[in-house]
Amino acid sequence: MRRPSLDVARLDALAPALRIEVLEEATSTNAVAAQRARDGAPEGLLVVAEHQTAGRGRLDRSWATPPRSALLFSLVLRPTVPAADWPWLPLLTGHTVAKTLRGAGYDAGVKWPNDVLLAGADGESKKIVGILVERVDTPTGPAAVIGIGLNVSLTPEELPVPTATSLAIAAGHDPDRTAVLIDLASALVEAYDAWQAGGEEARDRLASSYAAACVTVGREVRVELPAGDSLLGRATGVDRSGRLVVTGPTGQTAVGAGDVVHVRATDQ
Repeated sequence: MRRPSLDVARLDALAPALRIEVLEEATSTNAVAAQRARDGAPEGLLVVAEHQTAGRGRLDRSWATPPRSALLFSLVLRPTVPAADWPWLPLLTGHTVAKTLRGAGYDAGVKWPNDVLLAGADGESKKIVGILVERVDTPTGPAAVIGIGLNVSLTPEELPVPTATSLAIAAGHDPDRTAVLIDLASALVEAYDAWQAGGEEARDRLASSYAAACVTVGREVRVELPAGDSLLGRATGVDRSGRLVVTGPTGQTAVGAGDVVHVRATDQ
């Protein structure tokens, strides 16, 4: 099945805020964008691929979709906020993507730290977006590469796992990938610029807004840790560093995204 390509002429509407590079195929848009950053690419380069042969997610999980069935893109950023605030970038990204999809009529939510889920007709939430944010050292200072993979027109038979879904499955028709990309990229730039310029006040607003929209907060969860042990309790909030606060029998524990393997709800 040959799906339509992205409309590059329409993507030009994202300029001058973004410079677009559309590739027919790439191993990973994050890998390409990271190399572009090392070669001196400025903030605002958006690398888009119609197909990835070696897409990666958090903890090096694989990400594979048929050509032109997903949105696969990576954005080069050069944040000037303090390094202590960089962990907010994945949460900002997931929150913005979920909010943009809700604005388009989808029942989307963000699972801590940055998995975007869609609620199905049966009430079960399934993953629709994978996000990978990487820090890249470059000759002109550190850059951040924000990689996003969004299932758009995948059919149920094409889904990589039963816990995934796509916009087409949720909507009952194939959305316009170009229009979705324009909406997402524009929203990301706007949210990032506001976060960058707003200082501590903007960070606190993001923390409050994220916690209110996060489907993990308020749930009983099991946090699986790298050593093989687990943390059980209720997810009661997100602290100012973007860590998930879990309240259990021994009190409160805050865990960062890099400290966990999985966070699973146990009250379903």
